[in-house]
Amino acid sequence: MSGFLSALLSAELPLIMEIKPRDPDGTDLLGGRSAAEVVDTYERAGAPCLSVVTGHWFGGSADLLREVTRRTGKPVLQKDFITRREQLATARDLGASAVLLTAGLLPSAVLARMVTAALAAGLTPFVEVTTEREIAAVPHAGECVLAVNNKDIKVRERGTADLTRSAVLLPALLAAGTRCPVSASGIRDATVAAGLLGQGFAGLLIGTSLLRSTDVTAWADEVRRLRR
Repeated sequence: MSGFLSALLSAELPLIMEIKPRDPDGTDLLGGRSAAEVVDTYERAGAPCLSVVTGHWFGGSADLLREVTRRTGKPVLQKDFITRREQLATARDLGASAVLLTAGLLPSAVLARMVTAALAAGLTPFVEVTTEREIAAVPHAGECVLAVNNKDIKVRERGTADLTRSAVLLPALLAAGTRCPVSASGIRDATVAAGLLGQGFAGLLIGTSLLRSTDVTAWADEVRRLRR
């Protein structure tokens, strides 16, 4: 089992905490903080894994990923539109442990090749899905994270999240054979997070809500309290 998958499945609180400079509307999320400061905040809150958005639409970059992986020993997901094998080698060289593969952007045959290539490179495929058809197209699901995106990438994830999508697709995720179904995006508070974990998700990816929080540790502790 990969380091990213193992860390998430064994975590007491399986939150993938994300770093991105801007939200979908272009609003600054770092507020003058360095990436190192955010990493330290997340580690104090108990994050088992981190995510770094390198896509320019959220203000990300390869340098941001490099800075984060040098700062932390936690497994790190690179979030970007990864469509080519050479991007997998770059992700690994930058220190990533997992890579985002967006099923809605890749033809089934290309997705299959990218999943296989990522695994061969020692990277966990973090496959983002929004439909049962996309879920069915993912090979080696037992070695992948299958993540429901609650927002619409066609509008750059602007607008309100559809959290019912996660609930509706959870049975299909489990039927596909993944050990790690994840709900991603639009998880606005600890109550929503605890509810999704209670439904059976093995992990959650949370970015904007945590970056806007004045106390990430308290946010995480509230999830822990609500799960008891």
